[in-house]
Amino acid sequence: MYAIIRNGGKQYKVQEGDYLNVDKLDAQPKDKIEVTEVLALSDKELKIGTPYVEGATVELEVVNSGKEKKVVIYKKRRRKDSKLKRGFRRQYTRVKVIKISA
Repeated sequence: MYAIIRNGGKQYKVQEGDYLNVDKLDAQPKDKIEVTEVLALSDKELKIGTPYVEGATVELEVVNSGKEKKVVIYKKRRRKDSKLKRGFRRQYTRVKVIKISA
């Protein structure tokens, strides 16, 4: 069984027991989060929502929070002596999928 959920403007395909990094949430480790924005659900047949599947929920448990590796943005314009270097580290919350219910 798998589900496609929406969180933070992004879509994730999840199964029970999966770990995934979502955008930073305001939650402590071992907190439970219930996601009701389930776009599609597949048990034996595929159910696609309009826009969400009614009555479907995904239960997540917060594992920890952190920062990803640095992404370096470097822009250079030729023959203009113009350079720009910036770095960015995305903050994330690592969650574990506990239960998918329809």
